[in-house]
Amino acid sequence: MLKEGELRIPSGCAISGIIDKESKRFCGEEIIKSIALMHDRSNGLGGGFAAYGIYPQYKDLYALHIFYDNLSVKMQTEDFISKYFEIESAGTIPTRSVPSVKNKPLIWRYFVHPKNYTVKGDIIDDDEFTSRYVIKINKEFKGVYIFSSGKNMGTFKGVGYPEDIGEFFMLDTYEAYMWTAHGRFPTNTPGWWGGAHPFTMLNWSVIHNGEISSYDANRRFVEMYGYKCTLQTDTEVITYLFDLLVRKHNIPIEKAIKVVAAPFWDDIERESKELQNELKSIRSVYASALINGPFSIILGYEKGMIALNDRIKLRSLVAAEKGNRTYVASEESAIRIICDSPDRVWSPKGGEPVIALLEGEQK
Repeated sequence: MLKEGELRIPSGCAISGIIDKESKRFCGEEIIKSIALMHDRSNGLGGGFAAYGIYPQYKDLYALHIFYDNLSVKMQTEDFISKYFEIESAGTIPTRSVPSVKNKPLIWRYFVHPKNYTVKGDIIDDDEFTSRYVIKINKEFKGVYIFSSGKNMGTFKGVGYPEDIGEFFMLDTYEAYMWTAHGRFPTNTPGWWGGAHPFTMLNWSVIHNGEISSYDANRRFVEMYGYKCTLQTDTEVITYLFDLLVRKHNIPIEKAIKVVAAPFWDDIERESKELQNELKSIRSVYASALINGPFSIILGYEKGMIALNDRIKLRSLVAAEKGNRTYVASEESAIRIICDSPDRVWSPKGGEPVIALLEGEQK
């Protein structure tokens, strides 16, 4: 009889997210407890977290979290970074010993901002400059991976069960107003520290359960705009899609959702003429950005959290609300273990987003 870890389980992976829409910060114990309940959806080959609001003292600086294979490549990378960025603070990311977390790379954190002379005024802003150099380092430097690059947020990930990764990175000592978590069951790629979720670009973070059959079309599309998919994983390309659509093309987030999870043509025909024209235009212009295949994702960014299923709901996703908080997870039990009496619980329809924004933010 096959045991867990000896067979391919394409419906595996666990996702969970919590946001306090009043921006009240809380420690990482809750999200660890939630994702740990779904332990059997993982197999120890990847776990990770994204946390927003954790660096208020450096809120205007980009927080670069970096994996290094060795000290030599670390020195080369730091020399390169210092040419283009002012490094306000640098040091190792604190960790504690966890027996199951092994073969860790060097894990460093830098708080930086672009040097003024390297930013060409209105031609390229700080976000665009930083994203280009993050992509450049990840593409060209061997043995280096920048796995987080946002402001006042950070990701923490590695090889192991998510609850062990949370313990390893001491997430009980951090406070954030939004947390997302992922437990991985790799289907097409090996488990390694950089391949764990979340995947990020600037303030965007994505965790994902599923398998994207449109990966190559999506990858070719984003790479036309300067991105480089170096990790051979569909989740990375989802992150770049949202960064491209919302940050670069200034598409409102609700319309960006209609791009990646576009309504079926039959459903479009039932809408008003004006909405029909808009949706048809979106599907035509951004045909290569449509995500096909089973998926449930949680997207984090500076305005809040969004959860989304594929259009025919081939992956599980449950949402709940309690006061100022919104919860999403692969299983209802992962919500109820940290919120035993929610005000509302529901299962979103296929392609129907759960949008939880911070107070004062607009879609």
